Order: sequence, then C-alpha cells, then structure tokens
Amino acid sequence: MRTSRIKAKLKRNEPVLLTTLHFTDPSVFELTSQMGFDGIWMDLEHHGYSVETASNLMRAARVGSADILARPAKGEFMRLGRLLEAGAQGIMYPRCADAREAREVVAWSKFAPLGRRGFDGGNPDMPYCTLPMAEYIQRANEESFLVIQLEDREAVANAKAIAEVEGVDVLFFGPADFTVLGGIPGQFDHPLVQEAIRQIADAARQAGKQWGMPTPSPERTEQLLELGARFLCHGADLLLVKHGLEEMQRQFTPLGFTFNR
Repeated sequence: MRTSRIKAKLKRNEPVLLTTLHFTDPSVFELTSQMGFDGIWMDLEHHGYSVETASNLMRAARVGSADILARPAKGEFMRLGRLLEAGAQGIMYPRCADAREAREVVAWSKFAPLGRRGFDGGNPDMPYCTLPMAEYIQRANEESFLVIQLEDREAVANAKAIAEVEGVDVLFFGPADFTVLGGIPGQFDHPLVQEAIRQIADAARQAGKQWGMPTPSPERTEQLLELGARFLCHGADLLLVKHGLEEMQRQFTPLGFTFNR
C-alpha cells in the first residue's frame, strides 16, 4: 500500500500543494505526478467521467509520487469507498453542512472501529489481495485522509463541531460557492469571506486539525500560510492551456493575425 505523501507532511505541519486536473488524458496525470506535486485534485463533482475512468487516471499517477484527492458530489457516499479502492489517498467531500454529515463521510470512508467501510481488497489500494486483512484495514485507515469542504455560512458556523469529528483531517474553504450562496458572487475580498476564513482557521487550530483553500497566487499563498493554512490548491490544467492560448493570441495579433472570438 502506498504511503500518503500529503498525510505525512500534514502530520509534520508542513504545507502541501495540490493542483487540479480536469482533462482525462492519463499522460497529464503521469506528468504531474512525476514532477513531484504533493497531490492531484480529481473532481468528479462537476465533471462527468466515471469511477472506471478515474481508476485509470489514478493508475497513471502512481508512476510518480503525487497523492490523488478525489471529490465526489454531495451525498455520494457509495462512491467514497470505490474511489479509495481505486487508489485515491484522499477524499474531498463538498457542501458539508454539519458534524452529523461529516460523521457520515467518516463512516463510509474508514474501516471499523472508526467507520463502517465495506471490505474488498481486490483493488489497487490493498493492492490486489497482497496484504493480510488486518494489516490492510489498519494501513488503509492510517494512510487515507478526509477533507471536508465548507461552502456556505451555515457550514462555516458549524466549523468547530465539524473539525472535532474523529477522522476528519482537513477543513477546506470553498470561496467560490460561498460567495455565490452568500449573494456576493466573485467578491473574494468581501468581509464575509475574510470572516469565514478566520472562523475556519480558528476551528481547525482549536481541534488540532489542518485547514486550507484554493489560492490564486504565491502572494496570497504567503498570507494564507501566515494564517495557518497548510492544505493549498493552485491552478488547473484547463487554465494553463487557456492562458497559453491567450498569450499566443497576444503575441500574434500585432502581426496581423485575427481570432474569431
């Protein structure tokens, strides 16, 4: 069984950096993992590919050292075990409302006595029936990590209780949906956003857990690190390609080339 790079670094209070991959080409996952990123955020909440596709992308990432953080949709508890069996080291659960829901995530993601996850063993995480059952169950619980996403004012108000749930490793603020649901879409510097970040940081610190959020730049990352954030996500393959194409247009437009946009 692979050791989680992210969980080990968080235990040492070291910052971890993930990047998001939306494209379903295994080469992108292989390249990113070989380049030594701490983790790859795989989003099955907003994208339509299957667990089978996700499993093949995780297989490509195992060539390198990056962890896979897989996000199902809210309430997709049956998917949690399948994603872990496919080789995800971490689960990000979106739109968590309260501690009760967080406990449900733990129950579906962890083996007894911490949870109620079902046993199989014939998948990449064991891997493939090569470990004794007791050792596998223990290591699976130790090496997997759970990231609970807080994306509205109710969830932020419940941050302390969520952080105190055994099995929760990271509180993760979702600023985009927070601003949309709060009626301030895209206003990431709004006082409500800054207060939510403060509440989440305080809740994580009091519970002895880690916290984080997406970060747009090295400058903002420095500020978040000073606030205690250790779990940070930056960039996406889609945006890297978009920015590269925009730069190509910028360079070639003065030469007389036109683009139909």
